[in-house]
Amino acid sequence: MNQKVLKTLEYYKIIDRLTDCAASEPGKKMCRELTPSSNFNEIVQTQTETADAVTRVRQKGSLSLAGVRDVRDSLKRLEIGSSLSIMELLSVSGLLTCAARAKNYGRHPENMELPDDSLDEMFRTLEPLTNVNSEITRCILGEDEIADDASPGLHHVRRQMKITADKVHTQLNSILNSSRTMLQDAVITMRDGRYCLPVRAEYKSQFAGMVHDQSATGSTLFIEPMAIIKLNNELRELELKEQKEIEMILAALSTELVPYIEPITTDFEILTKLDFIFAKAALSRIYNCSMPKFNRKGYIHIKDGRHPLLDPKKVVPINIWMGRDFDLLIVTGPNTGGKTVSLKTVGLFTLMGQSGLQIPAFDGSELSVFDEVFADIGDEQSIEQSLSTFSAHMTNIVKILNQADSRSLCLFDELCAGTDPTEGAALAISILSFLHNMKCRTMATTHYSELKVFALSTPGVENACCEFNVETLRPTYKLLIGIPGKSNAFAISRQLGLPDYIIDDAKTHLESNDEAFEDLLANLEQSRVTIEKEREEIASYKEEISRLKKNIEQKEERLDERKEKLLKNANEEAQRILREAKETADQTIRNINKLAASSGVGKELEAERTKLREKLDKVDKSLSLKNNKGPKKTISPKKLKIGDGVKVLTMNLKGTVSTLPNAKGDLYVQMGILRSLVNIKDLELLDEASVSGPGLDPAALKRNNTGSGKIKMAKSFSVSPEVNLIGMTTDEAMPVLDKYLDDAYLAHLPQVRVVHGRGTGALRAAVHKHLKKLKYVKEFRLGEFGEGDTGVTIVTFK
Repeated sequence: MNQKVLKTLEYYKIIDRLTDCAASEPGKKMCRELTPSSNFNEIVQTQTETADAVTRVRQKGSLSLAGVRDVRDSLKRLEIGSSLSIMELLSVSGLLTCAARAKNYGRHPENMELPDDSLDEMFRTLEPLTNVNSEITRCILGEDEIADDASPGLHHVRRQMKITADKVHTQLNSILNSSRTMLQDAVITMRDGRYCLPVRAEYKSQFAGMVHDQSATGSTLFIEPMAIIKLNNELRELELKEQKEIEMILAALSTELVPYIEPITTDFEILTKLDFIFAKAALSRIYNCSMPKFNRKGYIHIKDGRHPLLDPKKVVPINIWMGRDFDLLIVTGPNTGGKTVSLKTVGLFTLMGQSGLQIPAFDGSELSVFDEVFADIGDEQSIEQSLSTFSAHMTNIVKILNQADSRSLCLFDELCAGTDPTEGAALAISILSFLHNMKCRTMATTHYSELKVFALSTPGVENACCEFNVETLRPTYKLLIGIPGKSNAFAISRQLGLPDYIIDDAKTHLESNDEAFEDLLANLEQSRVTIEKEREEIASYKEEISRLKKNIEQKEERLDERKEKLLKNANEEAQRILREAKETADQTIRNINKLAASSGVGKELEAERTKLREKLDKVDKSLSLKNNKGPKKTISPKKLKIGDGVKVLTMNLKGTVSTLPNAKGDLYVQMGILRSLVNIKDLELLDEASVSGPGLDPAALKRNNTGSGKIKMAKSFSVSPEVNLIGMTTDEAMPVLDKYLDDAYLAHLPQVRVVHGRGTGALRAAVHKHLKKLKYVKEFRLGEFGEGDTGVTIVTFK
């Protein structure tokens, strides 16, 4: 890609921002060297890597690679047998630490089986060399500090140095205290690596020792007392031994790295590339970018593209497409309307995409791979344009025409401006016709009306304009493809205060064809604005209708639910009343039978009783909830057992059998806290797997489908809503309470009563202490008036 277009389209400003996103210096260097590629497969690969890095950052956060340093020179020294310095070893250690961090970052969660992405192989190839790195970090504590236990020899030498230094300080303190008058200050100093005392000059002859230095004024001499010269010599010898031990440690660490030169080199290359890829991902997140699709056919379709160098709060997204129905786009309109920005957006997006960078546009945007991008973009905002400016642009255009082909993208800003308008327009048409015939994808901005006519009359060429609001004299920066732009010079001049008579006189100098053409453009623009407004109103109406329709449907659903609930409650209440009436009638008839046994009217009473029973059964059937589907299979009373799971069809509830059916087929079914008398014909037998309580796994129930399992399920569903602990000791009550609470929780009871009585309060305290330990207990409280007061505790489950 030619360097001129990279500078013209401000590609290097994007590279500067990319470089800031990299964490390591090698990564930054790789960012600075990034240039667009024209290899389709390479572009797709780099785009995929960037997209995968964006996905990982979104899922796991950023990957920090700040510790990556270029250690290749150090590795070359290892190859020839040299020992590395402390700083070099720390650089290698930092690299290996980053490799370990990156390898851990690259692992997928164990509970998720995800397909490999384009970065997985790089993460797997990393070798953190944990044992070697741990040894380096154990021995080297800092840039100038080796650990005492790095080797036995170093530990012994430093121990001797400490003992000798303590002796020196003891001697010096003794001399300092006995010769206080001779000293300038009561301090111990060091000169040339040896301990000294600051002695006044006049006491030089009286103070035995070796002079090492004196003050600027000469009033103070720094003398090493004769008594500690030997100790200082010993300390100096120990320091030399210490240095030799450190050199031996560094040599040993360097030798340990020699077998791993190749893995360390590979780690450096991979980490540098990862830093570069994740810098591209960071840039993508900053500009809210998306991955474009690529093709080799010259198709460009940018959806809601935003130029990345403009203020994101002010930039207006633009939609641009070309290359499919037309390969030449001519953009017209007034200055400062956004023509040049549109031109640069297309060119910069192409360069960014072919560099593996995502573009700040909506998902699904499409770019083509070009071998070359050419741009002639000048600044026509100045009042004067000299011949030299036109010549400079024409020189650049000539170079472009000599190199452009069907695999090129050409961008021209104000093509052939700065010369005679008639000749400039003619030249511009010829240049664009040449490029159009070569099937070169071209986008040009212009003020020439002749180019608008050229676009309208030439197949494969399309007009576009940047919308401009004449009333406010402000551009909207919207690019409208298919509509030629109007210069609006007269309208802008009128708004700025130019007298009407001057504007009217100017209109007389226009040729009739030009005036008619400009009026046509004005009418087209007015029609477009009107249609756009009507389209927005229609869309608003559709949205409002959709919202109202949704609200009505929701209201109807709520009404249906409420209706069903009311009917269900009414039927249940009617059935309850009917059952009570039947029981009362039966009891009354039995009493009458006893009294009338001797009077001989038993047969008549029994007949009346039968009529009453038939009438009540008829009413019961009319009040029963209708179920469209009957039981899938009739249940035999002989096969039904206590604890079997059943579904009550009229209530649409699941429960367990509490009692066996009587002669009439009636039996009690426990449904949570509800225990109801139902007929066997209203039941449907369930599989064991479908009967489950809170916190139970149906699969586990299926696996444990044994006799003991059925007994446990039966007990959990038939548990009483209260337990009585009165009369028990604390030791006796706790196992009973624990067993009862387990059964109640499995039965899905919302709350239960624990009756412990008042007494001394010991049993109540033990109950409360036990309840605090249970994770499935949400809260508990003493009973209120009517519930048993302080003799009862109400327990609520989670």
